[in-house]
Amino acid sequence: MLSARFPLLVLVAALLAACSSGPGSSRKAELVYQNEQFKPDETFSRLFDASAPDICEAARRALLSQGYVISAASKGMVTGAKRFQPEGEVHVEISFNVVCVAEGKAGSPSTAFVSAQQDRYVIKRSSAATSIGVSAIGSISVPLSSQQDSMVKVASETIPAGTFYDRFFALMQTMLADTSDASEETRSSSN
Repeated sequence: MLSARFPLLVLVAALLAACSSGPGSSRKAELVYQNEQFKPDETFSRLFDASAPDICEAARRALLSQGYVISAASKGMVTGAKRFQPEGEVHVEISFNVVCVAEGKAGSPSTAFVSAQQDRYVIKRSSAATSIGVSAIGSISVPLSSQQDSMVKVASETIPAGTFYDRFFALMQTMLADTSDASEETRSSSN
């Protein structure tokens, strides 16, 4: 008697699980904007005592020193990315966007606005099968199969960790000091 009811119980449990995870989970995804605080903190920005072009150059050098590939760089913006493979079939890409804005008319101080995005990919295998019919000896079909691997993005988020950005801003400050020292030496030697 229990074995006859077991499939029915499994079906009811599956339906209840589908109902509870369906609209509710998509509703949570729709309401994620409500967690956006828009509070004045310095997680994604830092004020530097330098010009905007100097700050962006320091950001470019900081990213290059850590193995990031720069895709665009100008006096007011830098973008770069780096790829990681933390597990066998998991790949992660971190991309940086840095925007440098002068705060005063003199061009200094300036603010660097930084956001980093982490995209996570997994390898998805799909198999393709074909059959060959040989008509000379009859109706024989031989299945030929192959597998194709492709990278599928499974997650994407802006990195929220303040300590992550603190380390980047500290490296930018070091690079900014190094370029200022180099500029001073160049000016001194030319005089």
